[in-house]
Amino acid sequence: MWAELLPIGRSSASGGYRRYAWSAADADCRAWFRAQAEARGLTYELDRNGNQWAWQGDPLAGDAVVIGSHLDSVPDGGAFDGPLGVVSSFAALDELRHRGVEFAKPVAITNFGDEEGARFGLACVGSRLAAGQLTPEKAYELRDGDGISLPQAMEAAGHDPTTIGPDPERLARIGAFVELHVEQGRALDLSGDAVGIASAIWPHGRWRYDFHGEANHAGTTRLVDRRDPMLTYAETVLAAREQAELTGALATFGKISVEPNGVNAIPSLVRGWLDSRAADQDTLDKVIAGIEAAAHEAANRAGIDLKVVRESFTPVVEFEHALRDELGRLLGGSLPVLGTGAGHDAGILSASVPTAMLFVRNPTGVSHSPAEYAAEDDCVTGVRALADVTEGLARA
Repeated sequence: MWAELLPIGRSSASGGYRRYAWSAADADCRAWFRAQAEARGLTYELDRNGNQWAWQGDPLAGDAVVIGSHLDSVPDGGAFDGPLGVVSSFAALDELRHRGVEFAKPVAITNFGDEEGARFGLACVGSRLAAGQLTPEKAYELRDGDGISLPQAMEAAGHDPTTIGPDPERLARIGAFVELHVEQGRALDLSGDAVGIASAIWPHGRWRYDFHGEANHAGTTRLVDRRDPMLTYAETVLAAREQAELTGALATFGKISVEPNGVNAIPSLVRGWLDSRAADQDTLDKVIAGIEAAAHEAANRAGIDLKVVRESFTPVVEFEHALRDELGRLLGGSLPVLGTGAGHDAGILSASVPTAMLFVRNPTGVSHSPAEYAAEDDCVTGVRALADVTEGLARA
């Protein structure tokens, strides 16, 4: 399975993956998922929001145990973030069949669409729509860098965008959702454990900063006469780092667009996207307020018009303690429990169904990069842990 997925959407230039929502690479990943389901005799479904499901047992029976993750990627992302959870889910089901486990509950494997938000700027679109945390009206407003709307992209990929929206009946049939994911950090490497259990997801969000200045000639406009938004943007990037250090939070400007984007032109608009995360809500509020205050101060000083828009936000997610404790019991009670600053579909769904997560050791600590890695032995340990959890939650 891993070998079949590896070439899909991989850039020959960077070695990273560009599996964006509703793209050709995404379609190939979806075809792979469906082929895996059908090869195992599972009931395949594509839901109204483009999420894929593969069912062992009756999809309508209720109290289902669902495992899975996502297959899309960030720009030039690594091979493990998302796909490891999906591949491990199919492998875990294979292991359970090999053990001869008889299930008392239906088991499903899922691939949630557009988890990374690389194309339309909003993470976890598929699970947000299903959980009612993203309205169809707001989804219709999403556009990629080429101006293509989400409905247009879905339609071009053969999916009817008029069907998207909350899916409470489907979520009501889920008794537990467990997502396995490569760790995005080095906590397990430092503790010497191959697998860990998630405790919580930090609150996090994305903010768009629009710096409006005045376009002019780079070779004829005196420095004193310029209204250059790039300088204000640069000051804001430095302020974000300073505020993050002061508060113990994380703050990153990782995406930028410039107009008119000419080498010899002073920009008229610089648009930057801020990603910020913290261990608690108060700290996140402080770092965001500090960055925005510094940006406005710099903008006012330079005669730049500034608009700040919060594009997405996810509050702190405490995974259900009872399910989290049950995972620990099923896995022997000695695994480390750790928090994470990364968002996941499990976090979105936690408001609707009991959710939990397993992490597999990443010795490099690198994520969202081609350097992302997990050793094969650790991946196998993760599969067995996921199989044990699934068996304990679903067996007769």
